[in-house]
Amino acid sequence: MTADNTEKLIEVRDWIRKELDTCVDFWLEHGMDRENGGVYTCLDRKGEVYSTDKSVWMQGRCAWTFSYLCHLYGERPEWMEAAKSCLDFLEEHCVNHEAGDRLYFTVTAEGKPLRQRRYCFSEGFYAIANAEYYGLTGEAVYLERARRAYELIYNLNNGLIEDPTGLGPKTIAETRSGRALGDPMIFLNIIGIMRRVDPANTEEYDRRARECTDRIVNEHYRPELGCTLESVNLEGEPELWYTAGRVVNPGHDIECSWFMMDEANYRGDEELHRTAEQIFRLAIEAGWDEEFGGLLYFIDCKGLPTEAYEHDMKLWWPHNEIMIAASKAYRDTGDAYYLDWLLRTIDYCKEHFTDPEYGEWYGYLRRDGKPTMPPTKGSTFKGPFHVPRALSMTERVLTELIGD
Repeated sequence: MTADNTEKLIEVRDWIRKELDTCVDFWLEHGMDRENGGVYTCLDRKGEVYSTDKSVWMQGRCAWTFSYLCHLYGERPEWMEAAKSCLDFLEEHCVNHEAGDRLYFTVTAEGKPLRQRRYCFSEGFYAIANAEYYGLTGEAVYLERARRAYELIYNLNNGLIEDPTGLGPKTIAETRSGRALGDPMIFLNIIGIMRRVDPANTEEYDRRARECTDRIVNEHYRPELGCTLESVNLEGEPELWYTAGRVVNPGHDIECSWFMMDEANYRGDEELHRTAEQIFRLAIEAGWDEEFGGLLYFIDCKGLPTEAYEHDMKLWWPHNEIMIAASKAYRDTGDAYYLDWLLRTIDYCKEHFTDPEYGEWYGYLRRDGKPTMPPTKGSTFKGPFHVPRALSMTERVLTELIGD
């Protein structure tokens, strides 16, 4: 790495550290529910709550985030308190014990159930939150909860049990069934966190992680199409004659790429790392908007129209994933290609997503980079997760590269 690169990385790291502090303070000040416990995430630009319904995903994600910050930077009482508040709220209000301990998707401010979804992501974020907190405290109950949810997800993803909620698939199974990229990639991330805090089960985690990467590489990664597909059929083959079968989510692919880089580094698997790099390259080169900048939300693998009306919006989290993936790829390979994408993305984020006046990042931009009106800092899907995860992980990688 050249002296010029080192100077630039120090400048970027200084900016990231300030953004991380501002982002964390924003959620601690405005998001935490001091009365009922847990976190509100439907916050406007200034941090005012515009809906008191609570996202179950975000209870788990918030608990994980503050636990992870303690793991990286040392325990702080306000971070531990925030994590514990969300974990307690999850346990007391968000687990549907009448449906096999599946978790709800949304609940009221007090924790009354509102909605159940078929997807296993509430369980996934519950699992990583409990696992990360266990890694800090060593209290066995949190690992037990994480393991229970982890096992439930594995069984559901692999068709080993019927969904205890009774919710069926999106489409009529006899007509069309498939496999989603989100299942193996998110489970791979869950495994990485659990393996770090629970070394006693390393052999099982290693075996299941390999199952995940095999599915991603052999089924969803399609270099002949120049993309990684969101869905394939039950035989692991593309179905390109309808729009859902052609969907590419570039941000999702880029997130998947760094999950796979982490796994490749753990295994010492250079071939897997090269595949992860290629997933990144295909996604960012197809998804980057050369006219307005930023990463498009959805694209069609054949360049045909997409059904999602939000396909050309710019969302915060894909840009967060670029930061993590590009910084890790540059660290691992030394290839300036990844450094260029890191810096280009940070420049875009500085210009369009950040809000120096009130802190945190806008979540939803139009294609031209202007926030949707009225602008928001949080929603059912945006809370204290993607931005602080990207800032903290990128800060750590840059510190490795800078060497202090």
